[in-house]
Amino acid sequence: MMKFHIMTLFPDMIRDVMGTSIIGRASQKGLLHIEAWNIRDYAFNKHNSVDDYPYGGGAGMLMQAEPVYQTYRAIMDSYEERENAPRVVYLSPQGKMFNQRMAEEFSREDELILLCGHYEGIDERVLEEIVTDYVSAGDYVLTGGELPAMMMVDAIARLIPGVLHNDVSAEFESFQDNLLEYPQYSRPEIWHGRQVPPILLSGHHANVEKWRREQSVIRTAKFRPDLLPDAVLTLDEERLAEAYLEAEEPEK
Repeated sequence: MMKFHIMTLFPDMIRDVMGTSIIGRASQKGLLHIEAWNIRDYAFNKHNSVDDYPYGGGAGMLMQAEPVYQTYRAIMDSYEERENAPRVVYLSPQGKMFNQRMAEEFSREDELILLCGHYEGIDERVLEEIVTDYVSAGDYVLTGGELPAMMMVDAIARLIPGVLHNDVSAEFESFQDNLLEYPQYSRPEIWHGRQVPPILLSGHHANVEKWRREQSVIRTAKFRPDLLPDAVLTLDEERLAEAYLEAEEPEK
């Protein structure tokens, strides 16, 4: 069982989302343990406030170091049998961009602590004290780290054996070999005049897999050519991607 500890100012937000759908069912089965820790519970004043003005001035408020640290200590003290301290991930635009390879790496951990910031950020001193990884959900600004944290949990959890009904689907979806997933079709065979590609109706599994692989290469070249340099491709697949990119280049 993998354990996720999410340090947040809005624990109900985490519980409401993480308790539903596939992730919720996996938690009920004991495959995952997701706990939201309310940083306000560890505030050191009667109003449970966790923010203050930043030194040096500037707009907005800053989350104070001590409530964050005490929340972390409470997590660490909750498991006496822990041999190694879990990694602490701070969701921040200054971190490395989250991707599938990172999800695979994190899925090999027994526990993860995810720290969600708010306001104008968190006192740098506690980040230096406890954070091991800085991770970004993308080059944009959000009101807090809860949505990126839940996105990470979802991406990581589905790689854990048993979480998905069909474990093969976790392996052969988008970003397998750093390629996007091939297009998929279901019934009816013809919809709004658009027909399912005949190869998918042939029953020839080898040809279907070959077609799907080619479509993954083409789709990646079309929508995410930035992924191709790190993609695992055969020589023929490299030529297919190059041919598509050359055909799409505007004429000078």
